[in-house]
Amino acid sequence: MEKEYLFEVTKLDFTIRAAVTVIGKDLLVTLTGGDTPHIGTITAFSRETDVQTIRFPSHDGRFHKDDVLAQKIADIIKEAVPGSCTITSGVHVDHISNAQIQASFPMAETLGRKILDWLKQTDFQSKEPVYYKNGEKPL
Repeated sequence: MEKEYLFEVTKLDFTIRAAVTVIGKDLLVTLTGGDTPHIGTITAFSRETDVQTIRFPSHDGRFHKDDVLAQKIADIIKEAVPGSCTITSGVHVDHISNAQIQASFPMAETLGRKILDWLKQTDFQSKEPVYYKNGEKPL
């Protein structure tokens, strides 16, 4: 059964939300906010693997930069994630100011700390998968 938990932080007239969906022992974090939420980047990792990111095209030949927010969260929660973690990120504030850009970084860190606190208090008991053993074949 999948469960979703919502974390958010607001500063300088915009909000960033992290919706965390638990899928077994894995996490899907949907990081959105501002005036036009979207999926600009996908960042994936586990305790045992490096963080990897895909950036999608934005406008004028540029690529989305939302992964900088996902990376801040990943750095904070990486060692506490029970399985794999995928973060989709898409925060767009119309006519964003430099102050709002600068505020987004500590906002992401705050979300990361909130998720980390939640991870430390959550029991990720789930059914373990069953695999065929050496030489065993399906009936």
